[in-house]
Amino acid sequence: MGTNTNAALKAEVIVEEAELFQKRKQVGILGGNFNPVHLAHLVMADQVQQQLGLDKVYLMPTYLPPHVDEKKTIDSKHRLAMLELAIADNHNLAVEPIELFRKGKSYTYDTMKALTQNNPDTDYYFIIGGDMVEYLPKWHKIDELLTLTSFVGIRRPHYGTITPYPIIWVDVPQMDISSTLIREKINNGCSARYLLPDSVIHYIEEKGLYVDGF
Repeated sequence: MGTNTNAALKAEVIVEEAELFQKRKQVGILGGNFNPVHLAHLVMADQVQQQLGLDKVYLMPTYLPPHVDEKKTIDSKHRLAMLELAIADNHNLAVEPIELFRKGKSYTYDTMKALTQNNPDTDYYFIIGGDMVEYLPKWHKIDELLTLTSFVGIRRPHYGTITPYPIIWVDVPQMDISSTLIREKINNGCSARYLLPDSVIHYIEEKGLYVDGF
């Protein structure tokens, strides 16, 4: 009787552990300045979500990038508003404003530590361009960061895929669009049509953004 009881308890524990594993959420994070968000950002996020079968991909605007050469950017409220407009019609995408709320320099390690602590039932996949993979050794607390998230690399022409770090590689249609290009076009009085969602274009025009060059 005792042996049967122990076996039943073990079986119950295994079932519970399997159910717990199945309930874990699989979530992607795409960080960036998003100044402004454009179609290449959205295609990247959407393709990773579909190809990896993630529950959702969050676009996460930085408050202050941890670069030595700090970039000028518009007020975070505008970048956040444009992101919300851009993903409004895609239930697989969302916005994660944690770095805007925290302020200060946006170190990925600090962010992922907070996200994993706040969401212990979630496995995270941090999305980066293939051109960024070679810089991973310089990332703040990279070894500790690798215990908090898996990295997803977007293949890029002319950039290799050999790295000492575990990377999940994904192929995404290449779109030669950048936020810098868009800002320059708007500043020069050119249309940014087809480079970013119409809703974002309307917001930029309504608020008079980027007419001063950044």
